[in-house]
This record gives sequence, structure tokens and C-alpha cells, in this order.
Amino acid sequence: MSSSESTSQTTGEAARRERRRSNSLLLALAVGFLVFGAATGALYYALRPETLRIAVGPPGSDDEKVVQAMADAFGSESRTVRLSPIKTEGAAESLALLGAGKADLAVGRGDLDMPAEAQAVAVVRKNFVVLWAPSGLAGKNSKRKHSPKIKEVADLAGRHVGVIGRTAANAALLRVVLSSSGVAADKVAITHFGTDRIDELARDASLDAFMAVGPLDSKITSDAVAATARTRGEPKFLAIETSEAIALKHPRYESEEIPPSVFNADPAWPGDKVETVSVSHFIVAKKTLSETTVAAFFRQLFAVRQAIARQVPGAAHITKPDLEKDTELPVHRGAAAVIDGNERTFLDRYGDYFWFGLLLLSGIASAVAWLRRYLNRDEREENTSHRKRILTMVSSARTADSNQELLSLQREADAIIHETLECYDDGAIEEEELAAFGLVLELLSNAIAERRAALQRANFETVRGAATAPRG
Repeated sequence: MSSSESTSQTTGEAARRERRRSNSLLLALAVGFLVFGAATGALYYALRPETLRIAVGPPGSDDEKVVQAMADAFGSESRTVRLSPIKTEGAAESLALLGAGKADLAVGRGDLDMPAEAQAVAVVRKNFVVLWAPSGLAGKNSKRKHSPKIKEVADLAGRHVGVIGRTAANAALLRVVLSSSGVAADKVAITHFGTDRIDELARDASLDAFMAVGPLDSKITSDAVAATARTRGEPKFLAIETSEAIALKHPRYESEEIPPSVFNADPAWPGDKVETVSVSHFIVAKKTLSETTVAAFFRQLFAVRQAIARQVPGAAHITKPDLEKDTELPVHRGAAAVIDGNERTFLDRYGDYFWFGLLLLSGIASAVAWLRRYLNRDEREENTSHRKRILTMVSSARTADSNQELLSLQREADAIIHETLECYDDGAIEEEELAAFGLVLELLSNAIAERRAALQRANFETVRGAATAPRG
């Protein structure tokens, strides 16, 4: 091999090595960016807080204040779930937004029309029906002073009842109570009074009885009872003796008792326990809302309940839904899992994603291996040509006429070995290809060794023949 050919071969090998390094660097960068992007995306998805839209109303109500306090508490810390309150005109509109998919959660009364597949997540509060009639003030002239006093719900037939709150649900509930007591609903006149018209309700002499629906510690109910007592005499609380029958026929209602002295201690209002019915306000979600999301919201809610109750007393009424009762409104599986302690583990929730990730990584590895082989295709072709060249050198070695030719073949083989090992170190060729290269290399080594031995024997015979030849 001439000096120019050797120089050209060296330059070519250097260029090929540089190309291999560039390909390896590009491949490493591509894989690095891919892995970094996938890891960043997965981390962002796993750690980002999920914001739930919750519809609540009307503005200024206890429900709205409680939900706003919840949203503030969730947002003040790094939590899994955050809330975005949507203010509405009332519970009916809140539930309508949930049904239309414009809200993820809603606060509504259990006796309202619920959206399809609505399920309970938590009980915001329990509202008790409070019915009472004034006893009349002594010496007070009144057109109704000769009317028989109202002692029970059945006596409301032909009377006029003032209902606190403008929601139609209160009037519907009163009609249920009247019907269960044998009173035709159309025989009782109903007038609604807003919560800001308590004094007007107390002064209205046309009213024979009053009704409020709210928590037992509600200031609105206590103020209404006190106001009517000042203007119309001591209240007579009316027991709903058919409360159990109502709860049986209408699972959205529950049979309850109003404890003595809950509205006033001296005199005691009421003087004894009073049978009544209650209806709950719920935080509801559609069945399709993620179990994991609802479970996270449920845990966060009860983690901050005591804290927000110090700011908004109404939050103290928040309770867990009862899983034992057979109600029209089932409990969402996410909340039920936390209550029962059957919440799915990390592997239960993300096992499918884990296996999918493994399959994805396997696919990425296969793609990287293919790309690597594609980028190193020139080196593999060159390795194949090296094997063919060595096979040709085997033939040349077996017919070499001198040790100098064998030495030249050995040097060329050394150069090929050096380049092949560099390709293997760079990952351009696999172990199988290196093993095949080793076979032909061993064949060349044996051929060179055999030919060198043959040349030595020939030289020895020549020298010995010359030494023993007769001198002329």
C-alpha cells in the first residue's frame, strides 16, 4: 500500500469517526429532549391543581358564604383541588348549571329537581321545618279573637300561612305537610316573605301561622319567632305528627325532632320537643366526575371545615352523607370510598397508566434502537466491506511470496481491527456483527501464520540445499 493510499485511508477513517460521534451526539440529544419533555409533562399533569366550578346562590346566603370560605381556604395552600365559585340566583339555577355541564359541583336542596346522575358529595346543612301560630296578646283587639286557636297542623285548613323565604320549594314542602295531615293544600293561603321582611311578616294581622325552613341555630328563624311573639303573643309550635310517614313516602325528607328551648330559654320556645321534618342542602356532582377528584375534594373539605367554621359559623353544619340510608340521592363513589376507607391505592388508580408507560418506554426504546441503526447504517456497511476485505486478504496471505507481504497484510488488518473496535464502542455495530468479524479475522491470522511457516520452511530448504550442493 503506497504512502498516498495510507494517508487517504487515514483521512477517511477520521472523517467516519467524526461522523459517528456527531450521529451519536444527535441521538443522545434527541433522546434526552424526549425523556425530559415526557418527564416534565407527567410531573406537571400530576402536580397541577384541578379547579372545580361550583355553582351556589343566592348571593349573600349562608351557602354562598360557606362556599367562598372553602374556595379561599383551598387557594391559600398548595392543594390538589381548587374551587371557582359561580354565583347564582338560587339553588334551582345552581342545579340547572350542573345539569348543563357549566359547573362541576352545585349546592342545592335535596327536594329540588336534581340533574340526571346527580350524586351527593357532602351535606352542607340540614334544614328543619318550623311551624308555629301566635297565641294572641291579652287585651288586644283583633278581628280574629273569636277564631278557634290553632293547636295542630290540621287546624290550618282555611287559614293563611306566612312562609319565610321566596323559594317555591318551601311552599311545596308545606303542601306535603298539609296533605299528610289531611288538609287540602288549596284550602290554605300562602304568602312568601323575604328574609329581609321579618318585621312586616310579624305585623301582618292577616296571617294565622308562620313557617320557616332552616338550621335550628338559624338567626332568621329565631328572629322571626321573637318578632311574632312581640306583636302576636307567645308562639304555639305545631308538631308534624306524620313526619315518619312523610319520610317513608318521600325519601328526600327525614323525620326529626326540634329540641326544647332551642329558640329561647326563658320562656322556653318550644316548651317540649316537637316532631317535624327536615330537608338537607347538598354539595352534588354528576356521577361522571372523576372518583379521584371527588375523593380529593372531600378530604380537603373536611380538613379545612373547622378552620372555616371560625370565619363562617354555617360551615360547622357540614357533615358526611349517610351511606346507610336508602335515599333518592346516592352518594358519589369518590366520597363513599373515603368514608368507608375503601379508597383505591396509587397502583389501583394509576396501574393502567403505569403499564401503558412501560409499553410506551419500550416503544421509545425500540424506536431509538431503530434510529440508531439507521444513523449507523454506513458503519455497518463499512464493517461488512471490512469482512469481505479480510476474506480477500486471506486468499492473498495464502499466496504471498514474502514475509514483507504478510507483514503488510497484518498492518492493514490491524488498522481494520482498530476502526472496527471504535465502531463497536460507539454503538455502530452489535456484538453479533463483532463476533462475525472475529471469525474472519481468526481465519486471516491462521492463514498468515501458516503462510509464514511455509515461507520459513522454503527458505530453510533453500539454504540447506545451497549448503549441501557440490562445489564445482
